[in-house]
Amino acid sequence: MDNIEEDIRALQLDSSADDSNMVPNENGGEPEELVAPANVEEEDLRDASHIAPHTEEDADSQTVHSEPKDVVEGKELGASASELIEDEVEKNKKRHLNVVFIGHVDAGKSTIGGQILYLSGQVDERTIQKYEKEAKDKSRESWYMAYIMDTNAEERVKGITVEVGRAHFETETTRFTILDAPGHKSYVPNMISGASQADIGVLVISARKGEFETGYERGGQTREHVQLAKTLGVSKLLVVVNKMDDPTVNWSKERYDEIESKMVPFLKSSGYNVKKDIQFLPISGLHGTNMQTRMDNKVCPWWSGQCLFEALDAIEVPPRDPGGPFRMPIIDKFKDMGTVVMGKVESGSVREGSNVLIMPNKVQVKILALYCDEDKVRSAGPGENLRVRLSGIEEEDILSGFVLSSIEKPIPAVNEFVAQLHILELLDNAIFTAGYKAVLHIHSVVEECEIIELMQQIDPKTRKPMKKKVLFVKNGAVVICRVQVSNMICIEKFSDFQQLGRFTLRTEGKTVAIGKITDLRA
Repeated sequence: MDNIEEDIRALQLDSSADDSNMVPNENGGEPEELVAPANVEEEDLRDASHIAPHTEEDADSQTVHSEPKDVVEGKELGASASELIEDEVEKNKKRHLNVVFIGHVDAGKSTIGGQILYLSGQVDERTIQKYEKEAKDKSRESWYMAYIMDTNAEERVKGITVEVGRAHFETETTRFTILDAPGHKSYVPNMISGASQADIGVLVISARKGEFETGYERGGQTREHVQLAKTLGVSKLLVVVNKMDDPTVNWSKERYDEIESKMVPFLKSSGYNVKKDIQFLPISGLHGTNMQTRMDNKVCPWWSGQCLFEALDAIEVPPRDPGGPFRMPIIDKFKDMGTVVMGKVESGSVREGSNVLIMPNKVQVKILALYCDEDKVRSAGPGENLRVRLSGIEEEDILSGFVLSSIEKPIPAVNEFVAQLHILELLDNAIFTAGYKAVLHIHSVVEECEIIELMQQIDPKTRKPMKKKVLFVKNGAVVICRVQVSNMICIEKFSDFQQLGRFTLRTEGKTVAIGKITDLRA
């Protein structure tokens, strides 16, 4: 009989805790509400629930009772969800920068990228040893760091980057995405796609005797890459003089100054403000000297400036508009439990579960999941490189150059536009006139185009249109013209969206002109 009474009493106590979260007052008065102190950690509450009464005798004497299991689990789930959101907010507190490594073939871009990942703890010692052995077997001992960035067999055999390598690392204040662009002239279109996603550039120059000269002279990639980077919106450049440890250089100040004195006038002529936007620093990519920490005076007595990590951290983030209309040019797509697209958010913000338009084919799709640097996120703002899982469209219906855009304010889709073009260097015997054909590169779009009409030539001195009718122009001219493309493309006026309104024209593997869109014609 006693046992039954105790059972009833225990049940009453439990049900009162269930119903109102109350516990009986020890003095026999009104029940008090069970309130966890604000400063008690979630883990402490969970620990308390493990020490909850399990026997009827304990239940009789105990005044505080554990909550039912499903309530506790609900709380735990709620806590973990809020922790996830907090983590996301915490993660997004760090600013994010996309850094593209550009420069002539063999300047050491992939090696520097690999060394950065190793120094920042993204690659372990065992992996490095494996790459060292692999490189040694191929009699290419100095290539092992590049193997971290150059992952496919063709790149390792030839020792040149083909695709744009992509990796992530963090410093105390910044999350970086490394874009390792190919330096070889055959793969300039791939370099353009890498640079179009970047906020800042690291121009890698080899100090080794003969190598700097080859890259810098006519036909070398150092020149073309700088011009392309400026056109593609890379506003800040770190000029890294690599291979300073080479026996032909041996940390020579004379060699470093010679390279700087030759590069400064060229960078100015490409449109960079050398005092504000350019910074030079010497390093050794292979040995990691002056990269994560400043180098010793014994190594290089004349250098007292920043190391590479410090210089990257000090660069200011370009302004971005998280409240603007959403724009994300698609650079790649694949199937993975649905249709997945990749790209960089150029404007606006996006959330999981929201609906967006794929332009130019005007298909409405739903965002099922967002991934940033391999991590799943709830939302993302401008400047982030994303993988987006979509529903409502098949992978084969999407092409590189399509744009995810907001439904309220979709991106214009046109096949003709007016642009201001700066002619750099036409091929031998070519004249630039109506009917001229080239390949247009704008954000992730690559399309054949034709010049329909030369409208006006701009006077280089006054920067105003000249009155006389223009039929053709030569190298160095600035001209306003009408351009037509074979398919509909998504673009914006340069004055509205700089990143989606600047382009390059290339023909037969050479950049012939750079331009900005001044007017759209649907």
